[in-house]
Amino acid sequence: MLERLFQLTAHQTSVKTEVLAGVTTFLTMAYIIFVNPTMLAQTGMDQGAVFVATCLAAAIGCLIMGLWANYPIALAPGMGLNAFFTYGVVLGMGYSWEVALGAIFLSGVLFVLISIFKIREWVINSIPSSLKLGIAAGIGLFLAIIALKNAGIVVEHPATLVTLGDLSNPAAIYGFMGFFVIAALAYMKVTGAVMLGILGVTLVAMLLGHNEFGGVVSMPPSIAPTFMAMDIAGAFEVAMISVIFAFLFVDLFDTSGTLIGVAERGKLLDKDGKLPRIKKALLADSSATVIGSALGTSSTTSYIESASGVAAGGRTGLTAVVVAGLFLVSLFFAPLAGSIPAYATAGALLYVAVLMTGSLSKVDWEDVSEAAPVLIAALTMPLTFSIAHGIALAFVSYAAIKLFSGQGKQVSISVYVLAALFVVKFVFFP
Repeated sequence: MLERLFQLTAHQTSVKTEVLAGVTTFLTMAYIIFVNPTMLAQTGMDQGAVFVATCLAAAIGCLIMGLWANYPIALAPGMGLNAFFTYGVVLGMGYSWEVALGAIFLSGVLFVLISIFKIREWVINSIPSSLKLGIAAGIGLFLAIIALKNAGIVVEHPATLVTLGDLSNPAAIYGFMGFFVIAALAYMKVTGAVMLGILGVTLVAMLLGHNEFGGVVSMPPSIAPTFMAMDIAGAFEVAMISVIFAFLFVDLFDTSGTLIGVAERGKLLDKDGKLPRIKKALLADSSATVIGSALGTSSTTSYIESASGVAAGGRTGLTAVVVAGLFLVSLFFAPLAGSIPAYATAGALLYVAVLMTGSLSKVDWEDVSEAAPVLIAALTMPLTFSIAHGIALAFVSYAAIKLFSGQGKQVSISVYVLAALFVVKFVFFP
């Protein structure tokens, strides 16, 4: 049955190899079951319900990707988008988490339509590569400032907006400790470095009396507080349009980049360098976002950590199915997830920020018309606490600089249209 489903022989792999690859991938991305509930709970969502939604959304997404698309790519609620959901849309713009889930649902539906009607190529190709790099870096810096804030390393200041916090505070010490450990373990290529860092800091904090132990295993909490709670009607406000498109763009860029990157590493691309069954892979990702919003979590997306499983030999969807099974097992570890303090996940956020800001190295800094919009995107996301604002200002600045420098013909019509819409939004719907 496994041979018929996953074509193991054709992919020159075995059940043992695929299982090992699945376990490897899970260990590298399992930190999300600790980080996501902690972050989304700040919006007023029930932390236990978000924990269950996180595990279920990840498991369902992995199953669709594995059984239907037959790729060794795992999915879970995405880092960056969960931060934007919490700090940008709910705490920043003042919308309820139900409306924010409605925006996630609508962005997922748009993603499904883009995947079905093959609009993906047009959307991806019409967006300048420099803006994609700037958006990725901006999300990284957005995560970084959230990490520093959660650990009390950076605090607000009436004169300078932000300043250095009390570094003798246990939260700051634990935040730095987690980051140092995760970075060191990652450098040594230790599998599960992020999860080990989070659990290590939590354990030390418990032993020193700075955190309470809530247990390890129990029956899963109820998902009722978040299940089907999204407010779709509330997400149709004009001011939410940029938010919906921000969720859509980031998910689309992230998914496309991850699919191609992981497939290239696993030699799964065809002779023309294209990904076979990409429509199925995109539909798996987009449908997981729709399902995840109904369960009660932020956008579900493909994880670049899947590359670790591919490096371990994973070549088929069986790898993703194994990851799905492990996420389902994780449902019984809710007490452990509930024992993880925010400062224990701060190091993980900061580490992910390092990875994402690496995209700045690919920017053509000699061409100021390309570099300037990148800087706008990278700076405005953390400073406005909004991915949507960063994307909007990056589009406007790119179109304006290219037009004023006599390079207007190099810009696609879609970029001009989006830039104009963003200007209208800022002027008439601030």
